[in-house]
Amino acid sequence: MAKPAIDIQRVYEPLPEGGRHCFLVDRLWPRGLSKEKLANVEWAKEVAPSTELRQWFHKDPEQWDEFRKRYLAELNARPDVWHPLAEAAGKGHITLLYGSHDTEHNHAIVLRDYLAKHAKHK
Repeated sequence: MAKPAIDIQRVYEPLPEGGRHCFLVDRLWPRGLSKEKLANVEWAKEVAPSTELRQWFHKDPEQWDEFRKRYLAELNARPDVWHPLAEAAGKGHITLLYGSHDTEHNHAIVLRDYLAKHAKHK
């Protein structure tokens, strides 16, 4: 069975073309972007890390491994928030959009890997 195609990219980059389903996976709306610019993007803010976890990690990015562990625990506790994304990934190529400047240590990476394990490719 092929793995679902799930990309991640910064929300400030040009949006993917070709009818790909895009999800904004940040709890806060990205600074400086209008709702019109992201009109075709689904905002899945509930799938983002909790405010407490996000603020904790923002203060100490050296805690990447602990952040991953805590975020995975949040995802495990809330299948209702990530299941629609896993379902969409099973049907076709999706892109997860995030606002973080750090492209190597952000929640979208954790979420992409989590969804890839849980999506059923059709």
